[in-house]
Amino acid sequence: MVTLLGKPGCHLCDEAFAVIARVCAELGVRYEVRDITMADDEEKEEYWDKIPVTFVDGRQHDYWRVDERRLREALR
Repeated sequence: MVTLLGKPGCHLCDEAFAVIARVCAELGVRYEVRDITMADDEEKEEYWDKIPVTFVDGRQHDYWRVDERRLREALR
């Protein structure tokens, strides 16, 4: 499971989403997108300056950009 933590109107989040959606579709992996503006204060404090943040199976994988090769490797 891949989770993208981002916010509306964020161009880096849009780019990360495109990579995640493509890779997950090809590999048959589920993904979700979460809006950091709806997160609790602790999560906002930890991740706000890093969005988009990508998690694989609940563990932080990347931030700011999604490296397609690294994501594929993590999902194998």
